[in-house]
Amino acid sequence: MSQDEQSGSRVPERESGPTSAAIHPFPRRDMASAVESHKTEPHKAPASAPPVVSFDRFELREILNLYGRRVAEGEWKDYAISFTTHKATFSVYRRASEVPLYRIEKDPTLARKQGAYSVVTATGLILKRGQDLAKVISVIDKRPKLVVI
Repeated sequence: MSQDEQSGSRVPERESGPTSAAIHPFPRRDMASAVESHKTEPHKAPASAPPVVSFDRFELREILNLYGRRVAEGEWKDYAISFTTHKATFSVYRRASEVPLYRIEKDPTLARKQGAYSVVTATGLILKRGQDLAKVISVIDKRPKLVVI
């Protein structure tokens, strides 16, 4: 009996051919099976990620139009956007080092009660709340008015 037979370990024999498992310790997959497994296993987002409340593009357009007008007037200087699992907030600053002058908030849990949108001042006073964003932000929008004498 040889020493290999006594120890119980067996050395794999080398076979001829490119797909031999004895030559390659990690078996190769051919490209067709790799592509096929990619097709059958679609990428899925982790189930633990909670949904985030955000502004859609039409809401952002309304808010940024107002913001652009007020920046052009020199009243507002900076803004911040925050998206959380409960609400989305667009904060407006007069200077970057201050507390927000106004916060435009979207809270979907209040959509059927008082309205999803609200404008909140720096002190926490809610200026207006409602279902229509354009009407809600009109409380802080100073449009030029024509005065007839």
